[in-house]
Amino acid sequence: MTASNISQLQYENTVVDSNQYWSNNILYSITMSNKGVVLNYQNLQQDFYSMIAIDLSSNKLVGEIPNAMGDLNHLVLLNLSNNMLYGNVPTSFGQLSNLEALDLSRNHLSGEIPPQLTELTFLEFFNVSFNNLSGPIPDSKQFNTFENNSFMGNQGLCGMQVSKECEDHAKPPPPTYDGDEDSESEHLFNWKIVLIGYGGGLVAGIALGSAFSHDIFMLLKKVF
Repeated sequence: MTASNISQLQYENTVVDSNQYWSNNILYSITMSNKGVVLNYQNLQQDFYSMIAIDLSSNKLVGEIPNAMGDLNHLVLLNLSNNMLYGNVPTSFGQLSNLEALDLSRNHLSGEIPPQLTELTFLEFFNVSFNNLSGPIPDSKQFNTFENNSFMGNQGLCGMQVSKECEDHAKPPPPTYDGDEDSESEHLFNWKIVLIGYGGGLVAGIALGSAFSHDIFMLLKKVF
């Protein structure tokens, strides 16, 4: 699934006896859930390279999803639904550049939906319903096309897809003071005004005194 050479994805059945051998191509047929619909794929030998898929749905798989699955960059379909998987959705899934369908529904996954998944430009089907996910649903043109049923059953998720506005937790709450603190703050504020006025008058007096000191001295000399 990490190979890009089509010849590496061809399978042959070879029969050998003492006198001769011959080979027959095997035509595979697979039934799986693709993009939310159960389909039967016939005669996959000819174009098996275009249907690279993992469907492990409805088993009893327990544990975290391995980050190494993000290395399967030729994967087209990944269905791990209806298991008992827990932990976070791997951020490495953002590397599955050919992925068209991702179904992680009905597990025990938690944490946020990785924003790296917005890089999956070929993703047509996405389902993480009935998990324990929380936080904002990634905002992108791709994710905005997925409907509510792709996210239902996750009480902590927010976004327009689930008609729930995300709260901005980054803003600190406004400070609250009791009556004594308000009185003390007002008292300090009044003293600041007094000091500013006194300082401004002192500076102005010194400046004016410097400017008119000679005239004042001559006036006093005439008087006395």
